[in-house]
Amino acid sequence: MAQTKIDGLLFREMVMAGAALLEKNKESVDALNVFPVPDGDTGTNMTLTAQAAVREMNGHDYPRLDEAADALAKGALRGARGNSGVILSQLFRGFARSVAGLQDVDAAQVAQAFKSGAETAYKAVMKPKEGTILTVARVVAETAVFRAQSAPADMEGLFATVLSSGEAILAKTQDMLPILKQAGVVDAGGRGLMLIYTGMNAALRGEVIETVTMSEDGAASFEDDHDAIAELKYIYCTEFLIDRIRPDATEDDIALFRRKLKRIGDCVFVVGDLALIKVHVHTNDPGKALQAGLALGELVNLKIENMAEQRRERARMEAEKAPDKEYGIISVSLGEGFSQMFTEMGVDKIVDGGQTMNPSIESLVSAIDSVHAKNVFVFPNNGNVILAAQQAAEISKRNVYVIPTKNVAMGLAGVLQFSAAATPEENLAAMTEAAEHVRSGMITTAIRDTQFEELSIHEGDVIGLYNGKISVCDKTPDEVARKLMDMMVDDETALISVFYGEGATEEQAQKLAEEFGKKYPDCDVEVQNGGQPTYCYLLAVE
Repeated sequence: MAQTKIDGLLFREMVMAGAALLEKNKESVDALNVFPVPDGDTGTNMTLTAQAAVREMNGHDYPRLDEAADALAKGALRGARGNSGVILSQLFRGFARSVAGLQDVDAAQVAQAFKSGAETAYKAVMKPKEGTILTVARVVAETAVFRAQSAPADMEGLFATVLSSGEAILAKTQDMLPILKQAGVVDAGGRGLMLIYTGMNAALRGEVIETVTMSEDGAASFEDDHDAIAELKYIYCTEFLIDRIRPDATEDDIALFRRKLKRIGDCVFVVGDLALIKVHVHTNDPGKALQAGLALGELVNLKIENMAEQRRERARMEAEKAPDKEYGIISVSLGEGFSQMFTEMGVDKIVDGGQTMNPSIESLVSAIDSVHAKNVFVFPNNGNVILAAQQAAEISKRNVYVIPTKNVAMGLAGVLQFSAAATPEENLAAMTEAAEHVRSGMITTAIRDTQFEELSIHEGDVIGLYNGKISVCDKTPDEVARKLMDMMVDDETALISVFYGEGATEEQAQKLAEEFGKKYPDCDVEVQNGGQPTYCYLLAVE
């Protein structure tokens, strides 16, 4: 019988299937990065955002659609990473607003919810650009609304329209953004969104998509951040291994065990095979989880933690701390060397998050709250983190000022301008101005062949980005660095900084710096160990 309504239970299954399909294809989405550099992260960011949303829903019975959608939106917002993740969270947020008060929805109401999601996402971006995930979301919504006007009860027909219109507009993103056509790719965020919609459609039609999500190394991630749980629905974090599995057990038995855990808790991970299984679940009845595991084999390495008690203890310790100070500074850092520099300059909290792993909104909010300051300055140090930082500023109850730094060199220059004697507004202006005066260069290796404007780039070539734009291509990092520096230095340049990272040594960096010192005698040249991955050199001039 054709599905005409979506309630909370079906919606949860649809979202879980969409997130699972995205996770399976995240590397291909990452590879759609416009620049042929090895730090494409759209698929990763969207996957982590979707997984955060699923964790909020996973293991709960949401018979009402509005309750399920609200949980989805809250989870996505807390876990949103990167620009694509933030936009995805806003799509979910708008969807949830549209279905508020509804136990279930028909095709026409789903279409309106898609439209509300697109409108909310557009509002979240200061200067929305067409040819992106926003365009795909908008066109899909508009087409869905038009389709539902003539067939409000045809849910499967609606989703068929969503997929066909989405794929069509995704293909046209190349025509909207010349940079996509030059690179020979479609918009990565749009592709990620279509994978989610495709997974949702599969679940709607009754097709099964495995929903266990895996970490990068192929094992499920069991690292819990109990502080990140807004409201504890389940108290006991339960982990154990199942060893010496009974001889007659099958993969179906493992799947049944996983379903049992989902009925009694959330944050469920069951990973392994018929030799050894690792289990993780948040539940109010650890005994049921253990009993279900015993039906498969012997239990070893048991660990049960009371997260409520942990939270109470943390609250007590927080209450005993000194009152808030006037100022705090938070910086996102992409390497151990940069982290040390920021710390030595007086930054209160370092948030890990480089070019390939952007911090979530939740982690930024947590960092903001942890510094115990009335006024907090945040340096994203990555163009893909700025939007998440701005969202975190809106959520936090503190006075938060985001300096829109696009790289660590800009962040270092900005932090240097901080003055405890100045007002927050004066500090914001001074730090922003200092950051904007920095010109930066980034050197890495191309991961595929492409044409970028006048440059013909081949896999394995060394490329240099000047202020975020590919500007140089050559065979060695040093040659690219020389060409970049010629572009960056002008008559007003006083300081050249060379930060070496993965793929470069201190000796190589010092030799390059000596060349710069001879060629630009009016400039001071310094060498620092940035420790950054992916980019062998980061160059900065001020």
